[in-house]
Amino acid sequence: MKLIASLASPFVRKVRIVMAEKKIEYELLLDDPWSPDSLIQQSNPLGKVPCLMMDDGGAMFDSRVIVEYLDILTPVGKLIPVSGRERAEVKCWEALADGIVDAGIMLRQEKQRPTAHQSEALQKRQRGKIDVALRAMSEGLADKAFCVGTHYSLADVATGCALGWLTFRFPDIPWREDYPELAKLVDKLAERQSFKDTVPK
Repeated sequence: MKLIASLASPFVRKVRIVMAEKKIEYELLLDDPWSPDSLIQQSNPLGKVPCLMMDDGGAMFDSRVIVEYLDILTPVGKLIPVSGRERAEVKCWEALADGIVDAGIMLRQEKQRPTAHQSEALQKRQRGKIDVALRAMSEGLADKAFCVGTHYSLADVATGCALGWLTFRFPDIPWREDYPELAKLVDKLAERQSFKDTVPK
């Protein structure tokens, strides 16, 4: 398998961490999605990374789809419960984490526009989504060891990637000071080799 990727993408990082935790071998193909001759344009009609290229030539895209597929390839390091309420809870955490990133991307893109064309209302709305999501994460985590109870799961992978990216792209957002329990979780995750090897660049 080959993974078309950008090292700055938190969605790519999520997939890379899952592959590392599950000990799945793959070839990493670095690509610039914004380039007109980008490799991703030939593989994913949406033009987004990550994209998993299968050995038979097929392509799989969207990080949520990819990690779901990877988790069933091997029983090693199971990250998503098979069924029931716990599975739904893990997937909700992933959706919340991805939502923080989606709002952050929109906020960042808006800030990169010429000042005269920037929408203050749009920036306020996206920043508000991030703030509310962080609060929800904090309340959901509370004093638990991991996002979903006592064991490491995809919920922690997604959360760690989202918050790591937030620090990378928005160092002015003081989420660590505001939510020390989230900071404690992220610091614990940062000790895992899969997180150390995928720090955004």
